[in-house]
Amino acid sequence: MAEPLTLGVRLAAPVEAVWRALTDPAELRVWLTEHAEVELPGRYEFWGRHTPEGDAPHQRLRHADPYTLRFDWLLDGVETTSELRLTAQGPDTTSLTLSQSHFDFAEAMDGSSIRGVLQTWWSLSIANLAAHLEGRPLLPRTDFTSTDLRGELTIAAPIDRVWTSLTDSAQASAWFGYPIGIEPWVGGRYAMGGFDSGYAAKVIDLEPGRKMSVDWGPVGVTTWELAESGGKTRLTFVQSGFDEGNPPYAAWSGSVAGLSELRRFHEMADWQPIWVAEEIHTGAPGT
Repeated sequence: MAEPLTLGVRLAAPVEAVWRALTDPAELRVWLTEHAEVELPGRYEFWGRHTPEGDAPHQRLRHADPYTLRFDWLLDGVETTSELRLTAQGPDTTSLTLSQSHFDFAEAMDGSSIRGVLQTWWSLSIANLAAHLEGRPLLPRTDFTSTDLRGELTIAAPIDRVWTSLTDSAQASAWFGYPIGIEPWVGGRYAMGGFDSGYAAKVIDLEPGRKMSVDWGPVGVTTWELAESGGKTRLTFVQSGFDEGNPPYAAWSGSVAGLSELRRFHEMADWQPIWVAEEIHTGAPGT
């Protein structure tokens, strides 16, 4: 059954700067999409390999005024509706609320419709919007034309600290914003939702301090590999072993979106997650 999807986020930028990032085609091409054309109040279109069904623009603008955008978006033959609404929270802070119709969590799990990627694709896109506004490098964007699900990012923290945050249940739950139970040994459990959630993936490979692989069944194996890089840590993230006829784009996008908070967790002395938990009605980003 389709569920209403709502995501809330707190952005460290004035509302005017966020609005510009949402509506200027040149900025959209930096953080959101390969191609974008905007002529308010009549046109708001984006497409390309980083957009679900991005062979052509499939959006039809319905409403635009400072600071709200609403557009219809045809996905898998169904006209969905997306809305982005900004509210100034101070001179340098803006809240963004995204609502998206026609999201079905079952489609995210089984990959039966491209609409199943909507929650995690929006989560990754918003995480990249936050990175763009904060002047940080972008996270790898999902390429819907490829089955090579691989990316990397650099974290300004020692490798041992990053390793601990990836393998310690309490730390991983903190930065990911969702309970995670981790048994960091070969044969151990990796449980989204915690050990009592009813399902846990299995750790199948582990090199302490450097590499861990987790088998998620049909969506394949995720592997994190760390390397030192000039006093920082380079994290390489790979998804493999899945059905290439139905790549797990939803799972991949959610995992990469979570890495945004991992980086901020290590690099910000007064770290707070960008996600406003009470606004997220269908689960944490990346689930």
